[in-house]
Amino acid sequence: MTISIGDRLPEAKFFVMGPEGPQPKTTAEVFSGRKVALFAVPGAYTPTCHKQHMPGFIERLDEIKAKGVDAVCCTAVNDVFVMDQWGKDTGADGKVEMLADGSGDFAKATGLDIDLSGHGLGVRSKRYAMLVDDGVVKVLNIDDAPPQHDKSSAATLCSAIGNMI
Repeated sequence: MTISIGDRLPEAKFFVMGPEGPQPKTTAEVFSGRKVALFAVPGAYTPTCHKQHMPGFIERLDEIKAKGVDAVCCTAVNDVFVMDQWGKDTGADGKVEMLADGSGDFAKATGLDIDLSGHGLGVRSKRYAMLVDDGVVKVLNIDDAPPQHDKSSAATLCSAIGNMI
């Protein structure tokens, strides 16, 4: 079942790149006690994710934070090394927290996984954006198919957050 507005995020483990290398980070560590704009992409470096989705969040980072959001995070079913390098290559490093969901555990636990095996990508995350307040989903925008990114764009999320204020 797909997670919905009002639901608490399930426990899962991400990996982030720390000073000593890959380190686990739980859902609670990422989301507890703060407002987080989380967006997910089907894959780092894939065309829409790399050229449109991520850049939108970097460009609107200040606007998102001005709306009371403490952190902007990106997750994908990619390993921590890919997510770390993608953050550096896009200019997200130090701005957007890169959460590697290498085995797709978070995507599956939220019901936001998608099987893209027919395209040679395996099981990935759907493209979405959500606002999470202390672990509870307040806004959830899911795109219908991976190339689309209008519903999950930074602009759409900013508008939704603005309507909540």
